[in-house]
Amino acid sequence: MNTLLEQHPDLHALENEIDTPEPRVDDATPSFADLGLAPQLLAALAELGYETPSPIQAAAIGPLIAGRDLLGQAATGTGKTAAFSLPMLQRLADGRGTRERGSRPFGLVLAPTRELAMQVGEAVTRYGATLGATVACVYGGAPIGPQLGQLRRGVDVVVATPGRAIDLINRGALALDAIEVAVLDEADEMLDMGFVEDIETILGATPADRQTVLFSATMPGRIQSLARTHLTDPADIRIKREATPEGEAPKVRQTAYHVPRSHVTVALGRVLEMEQPTAAIVFCRTRADVDAVTETLTARSLRAEALHGGMDQEHRTRVVERLRSGRTELLVATDVAARGLDIDTLTHVVNHDVPSSPESYVHRIGRVGRAGREGVAITLVTPGSVRHLRNIERLVGAPVPSAPVPTPDDLRSVRLARTALALRDQAGQDADTAVEDGVDELVLELARDHDLASVAAAAIRLARSDNSVPDDEIEIPQVRPRGGRERGGPSDRGPRRDRDGGGPRGARGQGSRPPKAGTTRLFVSAGRSSGIRPQDIVGALANESRLSGRDIGAIQIHERHALVEVPEHAAEDVLRSLRGATTLKGRKANVRRDRDAAADSR
Repeated sequence: MNTLLEQHPDLHALENEIDTPEPRVDDATPSFADLGLAPQLLAALAELGYETPSPIQAAAIGPLIAGRDLLGQAATGTGKTAAFSLPMLQRLADGRGTRERGSRPFGLVLAPTRELAMQVGEAVTRYGATLGATVACVYGGAPIGPQLGQLRRGVDVVVATPGRAIDLINRGALALDAIEVAVLDEADEMLDMGFVEDIETILGATPADRQTVLFSATMPGRIQSLARTHLTDPADIRIKREATPEGEAPKVRQTAYHVPRSHVTVALGRVLEMEQPTAAIVFCRTRADVDAVTETLTARSLRAEALHGGMDQEHRTRVVERLRSGRTELLVATDVAARGLDIDTLTHVVNHDVPSSPESYVHRIGRVGRAGREGVAITLVTPGSVRHLRNIERLVGAPVPSAPVPTPDDLRSVRLARTALALRDQAGQDADTAVEDGVDELVLELARDHDLASVAAAAIRLARSDNSVPDDEIEIPQVRPRGGRERGGPSDRGPRRDRDGGGPRGARGQGSRPPKAGTTRLFVSAGRSSGIRPQDIVGALANESRLSGRDIGAIQIHERHALVEVPEHAAEDVLRSLRGATTLKGRKANVRRDRDAAADSR
């Protein structure tokens, strides 16, 4: 069995192995008072129940109070917010940071998402309550009017997402010329989300002599480059995870499933149904992906719940608790929304998208395989993300094994096996306990007209009919793990094909491969640019015509159109039912016979 243990015995510390060593921290844990914090801040911490500093707080607060720039790395949920917020608020207690107080902020915190900005804003407000600190939390996805009003009234600290900060700067509402402390929180995530230019613009609007603090969960080269550009002689704080006890090294079984981009979510549902994780986190790149993936997995009767920045803290807490208690199996989340979660019972980590940062991959899969238990890391790899997988393999020093995506036959086989197991268990229980529910009498009555084997088969089919979904019968094209080209595709000397395995660029139909025998291909005038997924087409055809999900064959999603195979004998009935058009994703789409397929049939 392939595990990272063979290459890296301490996976949980791998992200720290590749950077400079952590500085020494005294063995004796200091108190908050030992760190030089003002009485007002100590009173606020005592009221909040804070007793002793966490390692990152103990290491960072002193240098920050002394005015040094700081580059910090620590595992999630270790108290980084207090580590940079308390020294910032110390300026108010010392009489610093009061230059034109009430009109221009002296502190600025940038966070990648609305959710994280809200959490940081609430924390800074609580820590600074005894000092009368005013905090504005500004982010996108919310009305800008109240945020403009708050800034006009004057604040001490602004917590912002980069996009909204740029908007407010352009409106002349956010003045940064008095900023004394600028903090980049979760900097790696901000770079992953494409905010590097916004960060450069925002820091460029602050005074050159400001104190700059950069915190990141991982330390890839581009973070260190950002630090070299904007930090001056920084204190470098790296706090490693707690060491895994000897004999309990993490074991992580990694698997990559290579799949066309248009079939990723369908493939994910199949893989998870085969794996049946007890508790898993499915990482998605965006909030929209989180919602779409959760919907797809729930349709498969998998207990999945979403976690993203659109939820309040109470809802977030309930969702996480349901995963911990076993009432749900799958948590579908963005990287930032999942940060800070520590779930001992986690069995699987799933990457719906390959993370662009290899260190993020290691950081994610380090959540499983603890205390000697085996964990599972699953990654869906599209042709366009193969390069990210290669970077991951170079970092961990070993290839990530590939496996074929489960086929419709695989699903049927595993469901039958599980049904057989459940029936054996139920039959054993019925033999031990008399049950008066009329079922035995019903079976005897049916046996008068049918043999028992036929009755049993019919009962099983009825019981299993609720478990199937239209996606079950979609044939997912196979993708070569190394080259990224689908099997059966052209040679390198042939005409160039698009990423979906369709015909030469510019061709409207599929090209060289005719429809499967007994089927014809329909052309749908909507594709990937309209957000169309295979399940959308299956649902539309099944709802509008007399086809079932099993009748619908291969589906290809191209940029502006889609192709779907249906039984030849049913094609005219389908077209009559749709009357040339149907609704997909709220838009009208024309459906007709594909011209290339019609030519092939002639």
